[in-house]
Amino acid sequence: MRCWSCGQRRGRPPRCAWSSGTGTWWARMTSWVEFPAQALLQRPPNGWFRLLPFPRAEEDAGGSLGALRVKVRLTEDRVLPSECYQPLAELLVGSVREPVEEDRASPLALLEELASGDCRGDLATTLVKLFLGRGLAGAFLDYVTRREVSRTTDPNVLFRSNSLASKCMEQFLKLVGMRYLHEVLGPGISRVFEEKKYMELDPSKMDLSRARRISFKGVPSEEQVRDTSLGLLTGYLGPFMDAIVGSVDRCPLALRLVFKQLRRRVEERFPGAGHEDVKYLVMSSFLFLRFFAPAILTPKLFNLRDQHADPQTSRSLLLLAKAVQSIGNLGQQLGQGKELWMAPLHPFLLQSVTRVRDFLDQLVDVDEDEETRGPARALVPPSETVREGYLLKRKEEPGGLASRFAFKKRYFWLSADNLDYAKSPEGQARTSVAVRNIQAVERVDEGAFQLPHVMQVVTRDEAGAQSTTYLQCKNVNDLNQWLSALRKASAANQDKLATCHPGAFRGGRWTCCLQAERAATGCSRTHSAVTLGDWSDPLNPDAEIQAVYRQLLLGRDQLRMKFLEDLNPDLAPEANAGKDPGTADRPSPEALDRQRAAAAHLLQVLEDLDRAHEEFLQRS
Repeated sequence: MRCWSCGQRRGRPPRCAWSSGTGTWWARMTSWVEFPAQALLQRPPNGWFRLLPFPRAEEDAGGSLGALRVKVRLTEDRVLPSECYQPLAELLVGSVREPVEEDRASPLALLEELASGDCRGDLATTLVKLFLGRGLAGAFLDYVTRREVSRTTDPNVLFRSNSLASKCMEQFLKLVGMRYLHEVLGPGISRVFEEKKYMELDPSKMDLSRARRISFKGVPSEEQVRDTSLGLLTGYLGPFMDAIVGSVDRCPLALRLVFKQLRRRVEERFPGAGHEDVKYLVMSSFLFLRFFAPAILTPKLFNLRDQHADPQTSRSLLLLAKAVQSIGNLGQQLGQGKELWMAPLHPFLLQSVTRVRDFLDQLVDVDEDEETRGPARALVPPSETVREGYLLKRKEEPGGLASRFAFKKRYFWLSADNLDYAKSPEGQARTSVAVRNIQAVERVDEGAFQLPHVMQVVTRDEAGAQSTTYLQCKNVNDLNQWLSALRKASAANQDKLATCHPGAFRGGRWTCCLQAERAATGCSRTHSAVTLGDWSDPLNPDAEIQAVYRQLLLGRDQLRMKFLEDLNPDLAPEANAGKDPGTADRPSPEALDRQRAAAAHLLQVLEDLDRAHEEFLQRS
């Protein structure tokens, strides 16, 4: 077997840049992992394995390469056709419309109870992507945050834990706000990395000899280092805060609407002048403490830098992140705790708090109907090449032939204006497809060409003629990234298709729906509105609902015992007899009946999916 990109045989380091299957790209491969047969028989395969260097790499290092072990856990799942998941999808969508005070048996309520610390982040990402892909992210986030707000009695701890609601809000910020984050913090982060100034306020961490080499002449005193560091820190913090408080118009509308409804829920739960700060703290706890400050602390994790910072730059970023975090806390904890050495920064931080309050007021000053008006905002810079690389290309043929050999290798460049391609990266004769003419960018069923990782780009030219170009990617990661980039580039297009065919027209009919007319209406809805973060787009809603189904299976017995078995005394109406109605935390008989019916419905949906999986196994 050879690599189709560079021709190298499998088992040898490929000469091309290649994906490891996790989204990481290497200039060259230098090692591999061997999996013993008995490890692969585990369910799922799980263990520590030694990372082995290629013989040539070990020879080049003089035979002195150390041992390295990697933790590997392989997960495998079966994703059924979309129609199998429709009942569960309808239940999930219906959950967000239920009164949160009585909702104890819906899929979302059960997931919230089951979500542990280890899986809560992945579950939150899956749910946010699932609802955002359906255009219901705002309703979903309103549902999970209302549940937490209704249960919280102390406003000082609201959203401070890693609850499912907190994780969902955090993932939503990362999914839809990354470009906004780059615009706001990118220039300031680059300046810190480029200037490499020595800054330190903590006397126990001051290195006077290092300070002399980097920023001072002669041997400085601690006071000199502190005063100079204070000036440098405020010199960096000032532009950071200017960029943040001046970014209201650049903040994505979806974020502003979510913050507006969150603020309204908090004001309803904690009214009065004594809780005036709560509405600001709940917003800043997400925007500053979980978004801006972490991005300043570790820019690489937010794609603000290609490499991690050196130790000195990391310390500077830590000081800046601490300051931004203090501002996000509205200065309430200044002068408390162990970090009294931050006191010289307090005047600047307190001045910034007033600006942040005004910024948060402006952020939620948005018309809720504005989301449905006006063209969508382009999600990529106008002239920048946002993605490039080799793809296998096939143009739709009038004769309907769908040969896998019709795919030709071409090098592609994507910008906000054009999708260009040529025979090689150095090729001067480029063919261009105008991004404004793209009507849909969708996956293609593997059976259409008997090839994996194929997508289609449907375009309509200036004369109104529609055509489809099929593109095969190297692997699923490459496919997801190209789908994401193309959808972002064409986000502002007005003439989008609502449906398309995930198959190919061959043998006089469509392979997906068997319709005999080439111009027949598409049999699958498109996902043109799904344009999120570069590394985690919700491009496969069926896989996401399958992940939710697997999580719900873990709580099926718990759900049955809690709502459907007569032996459970906690839910019986007579359990509240003699108790103060104002203090008894029990549902009314009517609410209990609704919860039991909802639980029975959910259990039936799960059983139907169980049977669908069993039938699939029997057929295969």
